Amino acid sequence: MAVSVEQRRKSLFEEYRVWPIESIGHHFKTMAEKYRTQPFIITETQSYTYQDVWDEGRKYAKSLLAQGIKPEDHVAVLISNRPESVFLMLGIWMVGAVCVPVNTMLREQELLYLLKQSDTRWLFLEQFAGGVMHADSVSNIYKELAANKDSHSLKKIFCIKNTDNPLDNLFQPWETFFELSVSDDILDEALAKTNDPHILADIMYTSGSTGFPKGVTITHDMILRSGYSTAISRAYEDGRRIYTALPLYHIFALAEGLMAVSFVGGALILDNQFKPLSALEMIEKHRANDILCVPSMLVSLINQTELKPFNFDALHSIMCAATAAPISVWERAKKVFNIKEICTGYGSTEVTGAVVHTEQGDAVETVSTRVGRLKPSNPSGVPELGFANIHIKTVDPDTGEDLPEGSVGEITIKGNLVTKGYYKMPEETSAVVKNDGWFRTGDLGRIDEHGYIELLGRSKEMYKVSGENVAPKEIEDVISKHESVNQAYVVGVKDAVTFETGAAFVELRPGAACTRRELLTFCQNHLARFKVPRYIWFITADELPITGNGKIQKFALAEIAEHKLAQMRRSRGNLPEENSNDQSAI
Repeated sequence: MAVSVEQRRKSLFEEYRVWPIESIGHHFKTMAEKYRTQPFIITETQSYTYQDVWDEGRKYAKSLLAQGIKPEDHVAVLISNRPESVFLMLGIWMVGAVCVPVNTMLREQELLYLLKQSDTRWLFLEQFAGGVMHADSVSNIYKELAANKDSHSLKKIFCIKNTDNPLDNLFQPWETFFELSVSDDILDEALAKTNDPHILADIMYTSGSTGFPKGVTITHDMILRSGYSTAISRAYEDGRRIYTALPLYHIFALAEGLMAVSFVGGALILDNQFKPLSALEMIEKHRANDILCVPSMLVSLINQTELKPFNFDALHSIMCAATAAPISVWERAKKVFNIKEICTGYGSTEVTGAVVHTEQGDAVETVSTRVGRLKPSNPSGVPELGFANIHIKTVDPDTGEDLPEGSVGEITIKGNLVTKGYYKMPEETSAVVKNDGWFRTGDLGRIDEHGYIELLGRSKEMYKVSGENVAPKEIEDVISKHESVNQAYVVGVKDAVTFETGAAFVELRPGAACTRRELLTFCQNHLARFKVPRYIWFITADELPITGNGKIQKFALAEIAEHKLAQMRRSRGNLPEENSNDQSAI
């Protein structure tokens, strides 16, 4: 594009010489006044200006207040990438309540755990989303909680009906939510009282090595600073349009997309369900300047362009992160989309999204082997950190001692974007967020002479499927509940489509019979799609690699899995390229 990276950054620096200390609600009030008629949320069929979104946010906030929702109340949002999700989150933030975004792929028991652990009292959901009939799950959950007189019971549930299936009487139709409201004066008074950037905005759940998802506490200030530093790092120009199908219940799309683009009056082209052909049609139709995705999405988009021509003359940038994409993928992306600015990054929910980015214009060799350097922060940085938002170092994974520059160690992060902890999990918090404020990521890497981070694996056992965190123990616990299973162990392995997937080693009970298909179906009934292991191998107890004190050597299991996959490739020519869940031959 014509305006240089330096010029774009200068414009953002000049616009925000002094960092505004405010809540997300007040931030959007300012943005609505500044960019009133510019598009902010664009879907396949609709477009909402900044004023539209602000007005809808106020409408939702007034109804939330009328329902009796108060500051610090926890409100769960189980809705896909629809405009209603944005309006509702904004309304929740405006009244000072805490948003609990829910992964739409969660199954009933996963959802029950999250709603109880988060102390959610109000739930807003979509009847069917993420391939799951959530109304059925919530109905069962509500009845179970009521029957047990559980103190974590839900006060009210509002549901967007989007199938022909009837709804239980316990659900309030979506339209009735707006039948109660308060005056503008009452809302303005509430908004003034909640203009505190350090109160909780979200409790975002992320999988943990214990197998139980953990609620990461995130403030208004953290989300806004993260979004602004992304806008500077990626040099957003005025009115930038970003296409994404990444869900807003993850920090990636929320901070890198929705929040970041708001600082330049840009728009989020929001896709409700990722399908390569329709995604490219939206990118072309709405003249997207940028794509926010994970590697499996990028590969699918590239492959689709080979089947049909498109006009991408407005496109100039792509950010692809969550897992590493190889050089070949980046080279193809630059060629088919005719772009120069490619970017990857590294971070986590615990540090409010990406804390490092590669530089705009970096070569594919750099983007495929490094995850970036610190995002520029000034003026959003703080004096005590040298006007940065975070500091990064490597430490010895065992002792926690600082390592010399350039040494391989566990990456640790400190700063005003680091969570204060996991909701109601003090032990899990103290295990990773130390008293001195440093967050232990569990990732191994080194910081090179240019300040770029090279990731070298994870000290934790977690793996990622298309950017989604998967905790092996959670999968192991589910498989072990099958009546035929004695024990199960799961490791992550490389995958051509999702870049990583699960491989399960299962020992059956003596005399028990079970097929791979049965176990697969069992997993599909209890786990989100991305958590279901693609490979299942039956083993005996004496085949398990163990240490002298009887612990399973997961690294050895991973090596066995990769060896088995290599043998299968040789014997079958190659493994299926589709991420099919048909494991009848595996």
